Amino acid sequence: MVTYLSKKSYLLKNLKEVDFNDLWGDRGIFTTMWIYNSPPKILFFENHLENLLKSLTQYKLNKPNLKKNILKLLNQNINFKKKYNHLLRVAVNKNLISISLRPRPKTILNFDLKLINFKRIDPKYKNLKYRFILKNLAKLDGKKSDIVLCHKGKILETGTSNILFIKDGVFYSPIKDYYEGITLKFFKKKIKNIIKKDIFIKDLNNFDEIILIGSGKGVTSVKTVNKFKWKRKSLKSYKILKKYFYQAIQSNPIYK
Repeated sequence: MVTYLSKKSYLLKNLKEVDFNDLWGDRGIFTTMWIYNSPPKILFFENHLENLLKSLTQYKLNKPNLKKNILKLLNQNINFKKKYNHLLRVAVNKNLISISLRPRPKTILNFDLKLINFKRIDPKYKNLKYRFILKNLAKLDGKKSDIVLCHKGKILETGTSNILFIKDGVFYSPIKDYYEGITLKFFKKKIKNIIKKDIFIKDLNNFDEIILIGSGKGVTSVKTVNKFKWKRKSLKSYKILKKYFYQAIQSNPIYK
């Protein structure tokens, strides 16, 4: 059960507040951002907002003044005196903007993955068709584990994050059928040799490290894969990514 710090929904046509609707299962787009510190910072905020609006345009849901209205509602919902370590979610469908804040779980080094056979609908976009994923995530402790979405024997992404595989210091990511998140785009600028490759379940033991990256998981090293013999062999690449991520956190401007 998700514990919210706040959750509100507003009509697009006039920004009137209505009963909260998380919009899961609807036709629409959402983005999840990490808000932290006091005064608050939102990591990669401009990138998240730009990507949200571009995706809404693709779904023909972007409307005049939508960016301005989202910013207005965010300013209403953010307490500039509060110290945050939360996940800020903005979801939009044809009628509503929904904004919620929930605590951001801190992952542990003994992190485990559970494989499930599922590919997201229209995975190129962060759309709201997430009910099956949420149902499976609800069975896990987000600090300790995540689900991995697999299709036709290939690993695509997790229920919350992008996934990188490392062998002999070389980074690999799946070729397609997953959402390329803002955090992954950040690391692609830092790590120039991320090779796109089909990652088959049967080949997992070839890799030294598995690392999750995203707004919620930050940079998380996987130790084991549930009911599979793979175990982490190194933390070297994880430490490199953590250093880049820490630099981004520190240099990120205060939200205004």
